[in-house]
Amino acid sequence: MLVRPRALTAALAPVTLAAVALTAAPTAGAAVPAIRMTTIQYDSPGSDTGSNASLNTEWVRITNTTAQNRSLTGWTLKDKTGYTYRFPTFTLKAKASVYVYTGKGSATSTKRYYNKTWYVWNNTGDTAYLRDSKGVLKDSWTFKDASAAAYRVSR
Repeated sequence: MLVRPRALTAALAPVTLAAVALTAAPTAGAAVPAIRMTTIQYDSPGSDTGSNASLNTEWVRITNTTAQNRSLTGWTLKDKTGYTYRFPTFTLKAKASVYVYTGKGSATSTKRYYNKTWYVWNNTGDTAYLRDSKGVLKDSWTFKDASAAAYRVSR
């Protein structure tokens, strides 16, 4: 049987279109990490005075996206330079968030502190890494200074 190229092209068109549609469609099953960074306030508003009040307006919000409580004991939050916050014994409640502030303060179920005396996150951009207690990367986020008016990124 002789198949003409035009007939073959017409016969394959639906198959080709279906393949393109399958590969071009966003992956519906793309998993959001169970624990992820959702907002980074990487520059304190106003002048960088180095005061504890100023340091604590620089922070990262980490969110538990699941319906179960999750242990963050031993997890680390680190910037590109290597400034590291390590979670002590800590459980993040289901659908809750915890803020990790640069300065000093009293830890609660929603607030944690690096206890630094200078800023962690670079105003011109940086990378944040969130690793579990075994050192496995669970989330990372590279951000750049998009605007002098907004020193916060969210997702």
